Parts: sequence; C-alpha cells; structure tokens
Amino acid sequence: MSYERLVKLLGGVFVLLWTALAIHPMHRQDWMLENALVVLALPIFIASYRHRLFSRLSWTLIFVFMCLHEVGAHYTYSEVPYDEWCRALTGRTLNEHFGWQRNHFDRVIHFTYGLLMAYPFREIFLRIARARGFWGYFLPLDLTMSSSLLYELIEWLAAALLGGDLGQTYLGTQGDIWDAHKDMALASLGALIAMLITAAVNLRCQRDFAREWSESWRVKAEGDTFERTTHKP
Repeated sequence: MSYERLVKLLGGVFVLLWTALAIHPMHRQDWMLENALVVLALPIFIASYRHRLFSRLSWTLIFVFMCLHEVGAHYTYSEVPYDEWCRALTGRTLNEHFGWQRNHFDRVIHFTYGLLMAYPFREIFLRIARARGFWGYFLPLDLTMSSSLLYELIEWLAAALLGGDLGQTYLGTQGDIWDAHKDMALASLGALIAMLITAAVNLRCQRDFAREWSESWRVKAEGDTFERTTHKP
C-alpha cells in the first residue's frame, strides 16, 4: 500500500471512529476538553503528511494511540468499562484477576503514550534536528517525559480553573494523591521500552550502529557535521 493511501485510510477510519464516539459521550464537557488536544494536533498532522515527516509505521502508531484516546474521551478515562467488556468475553474482570481497586484505563493510556509515540518523536528528531546515535534515542525519551509533565500541569490548571465535578472528572485522580507521578512514570517507561526495542533492532540491522553511536558523543568543531547517506529507523 502506498504512503498516501495508508495515511488517508487511517485518517478516514479515525474520522469514522471519532464521529461514532462523539455521539452521546458520558460527559459532553469533559469530551470537549479531551478533544481540544486533538484539534490542536490536527494542523501538525496535516503538515507532517504534506512533508512526509512520519513513516508508515509512525502513522500507524499514532493512529492506534489516537483511537485509544477517543475511547477514553467518550467514557472519560476513569469510567471506561473495560471490566464489563472483559467479563463479557471471559466471565471474569481484570480488576478481579489482578486485585485492582480502581479503573486503570488512564494508566494504560499514559503507558501507551510513551510506547506508541516515542518512535514518531524519534523520527522528528532524526529528520528535522538530524539527531544521531545516542541522541536519536535519548531525545525522544526526553520529549515524552517533558510532554507528559506538561500534560499533567495542564490537567492541574484546568481542574483548578473549572473546579467542581467537571474539574475532578477531567483530572481523574480517583483519590490517588500520586496519580500524576505514576502517570508520568508509566509514560516514561513506555518510551524507554520503545527506544530499547528500536536500539536493539538497529544494533542487529544497522552496520554502522557502533560508529554512529560513538560519533554522536564526539565534540564537533565549528562547521563540522556528521552526514549519513541512508536513513535508518
């Protein structure tokens, strides 16, 4: 499948899913808050498509994460009925199996944010900032951690400004005072796993992996650049 066809297919499926989940969400105001980020991201995705910033793999990873986000926005993250779905399929809930006392869908989303979005972040650094070697793995992890921190600050600010039930619904701490810390830790863990997998694949398949890694630590003289003739994932 061609690049253009794949991206348009993923975009079309997402629009259909978004439309279906936009009908009668559990909390309309919270849904609007959650989708504000989607609206802000849309121009970035359009520009990325026009400039072919992301690979087919990255677009697929972004698609999966955005779909999960829309499920969370429809139900609100703390009320996604995954336990009911699991009981319908297996006769037992995940919370019963693992002994959980809260809804963990929000934890899953923060983990998948790091796991799924770190690789697209890596392509941004490779193709725009021309990061190489160690920095091509560290900077995506760093961006994941910093953007996760920024999101938690936005949540806190929104909850403080909105107040009441809407603020608490959007914040979704479910009584855990360490909720924000755990969310950031899970996003970081997901990104770390993604970058370790990427590094392992490149170590096996990329002939100049060691040279590029070593070169990335060398202090560059003024005007000195490290060029590569081929792009590696």
